[in-house]
Amino acid sequence: MQHRQLIKDCIKQKPAAQKELYDLFAETMLAVCYRYTKSLADAEDVLQDGFIKVFRNLSAYREEGELGGWIRRIMVNTAINFLKKKKEYQYDMSFLNEPLHPVSDDNPEIKLRTKELADLIRQLPSGYQTIFNLHAVEGFTHVEIGQMLGISEGTSRSQYMRARNLLMTWIEKYNSELKTSSYGG
Repeated sequence: MQHRQLIKDCIKQKPAAQKELYDLFAETMLAVCYRYTKSLADAEDVLQDGFIKVFRNLSAYREEGELGGWIRRIMVNTAINFLKKKKEYQYDMSFLNEPLHPVSDDNPEIKLRTKELADLIRQLPSGYQTIFNLHAVEGFTHVEIGQMLGISEGTSRSQYMRARNLLMTWIEKYNSELKTSSYGG
C-alpha cells in the first residue's frame, strides 16, 4: 500500500501528513462534492466536512480497495447528508411520487463536452441530481440509493428516469440549437 505511512502519520494527527493527504485528494474530491451541490461554496463546505470525517475515521480504513475510493464514499455520504440538512435543498430532496413521463430509450446524438454535461446535471433539481450522480456516475444500485436516502428502490428508479429524460430533452435542445447556429439559421 503506497499510502500506508501517510495514513499512520495522519492517525497520529501529524499536521504535515494531514496536509499531504488533503493535498493529494482535495481537487478530485471537490469535483465529487460539486456534482451534488448547486454552488462551489456548498461543495467546499461538503469537502471540509468530508475531510474532517476522513481524518476522524482513518483508523477504520482497512486497506481494502483504494484509499481514494474510501475517501470518495465518505464525500458522497457527506454530500447527501448536507443536502438533507440544507434548507434550500430540502424540497428537491422530498422525492414526491408524481406520475412518470413516458420513458424513451432514444439516445440523442451527444455533442457536449464533459463540462457542459456536468453543468446540465447541476441544473437538475437536487433530488434528481443526487440520484442521477449516485447511479450513473458513482455506480450505486437503486437498492443502495434507496437505503442511503431512505426511499424505496422504485422511487430511486423513477427519479433516475425523470432525471435522465430531462437531461435527454436538454441535450436534444442543445444539439438542435447547435445545428441551427452551425447552418447559419
